[in-house]
Amino acid sequence: MPGVSKEQIAQAKEIDLFSYLQACDPQELVRSGPNEYRTATHDSLKISNGFWHWTSRGIGGKTALDYLTKVQGISFVEAVETLCEGRAASLSFQPVQQNPKPPKPFELPPAHTNNNMVAAYLAGRGIDPAVTARCIHMGLLYENQKYHSCIFVGRDTAGAPRFACARGTGSDYKGDISGSNKKYGFVLPAERTSDIVIVHEAPIDALSTATINRQKGGEKWKARHYLSLSGTAPLALLQYLKDHPEIRAVMLRLDNDPAGRAGAEHIKTLLEPKGYTVTDNPPVLAKDCNAELQFLQKRQHRSRPPKQAAAITR
Repeated sequence: MPGVSKEQIAQAKEIDLFSYLQACDPQELVRSGPNEYRTATHDSLKISNGFWHWTSRGIGGKTALDYLTKVQGISFVEAVETLCEGRAASLSFQPVQQNPKPPKPFELPPAHTNNNMVAAYLAGRGIDPAVTARCIHMGLLYENQKYHSCIFVGRDTAGAPRFACARGTGSDYKGDISGSNKKYGFVLPAERTSDIVIVHEAPIDALSTATINRQKGGEKWKARHYLSLSGTAPLALLQYLKDHPEIRAVMLRLDNDPAGRAGAEHIKTLLEPKGYTVTDNPPVLAKDCNAELQFLQKRQHRSRPPKQAAAITR
């Protein structure tokens, strides 16, 4: 390749992103978990287990070379030269040992004896009790024994739990359970075979769309799959489409913000060439689907005629 040799390219590809940032741009590294970092510039760009993934853009890699070309927009030749010459070369780039603790095997948190706090919390967010009850009945949702948080479960085609995320009922806490496989997102499946999946960023957004559909069309809401990506990266969607080849239509309900819009465009570029019908239907009345649901419910409440006061009799 003009400008750089094969040896330089090979050398550049040996440098992982964590080592590069720690040596040359340490202020970019922000610890976000026991075995995870994010970058200061892009808070959705996570570094873990030797790999990095930029959730809001749906791209990732392993090497610093990938990062410089895909994120920083530097040309391939310039990126190789940056990693092999000057300041970078003087560091010799011996991989820095992170000494991370071995990741815990995936395990669902213990369940509480009931789901009362979860049901009350979701009702307060506007979720229809029938939607919540169906999730609980299918083993997709339960109350954490210790923290009483919502635990949303993602299962594979055999029904085995592969992913879970928590949402606090008394706080703003939210996060994935350690060891979760993000290829298997939370999904409320259709009651029968369906050719359409509706895609969201968060489980509560998925339940919000299910609630809106139930309020509009009764039991017809069960005729669609409601999938959560836990972000905007399409890993869970791609796996779900692989596991359900009958699905040919994808409706995107990602957030109405820059990250959601970029994520939707990325998914369209991935799926439309493969013959999928992709429609982008973001919330228009609020940033996300749950906020839109609550707005609609408040508007409906305000539009109801006030009850007439009873006549006063002596």
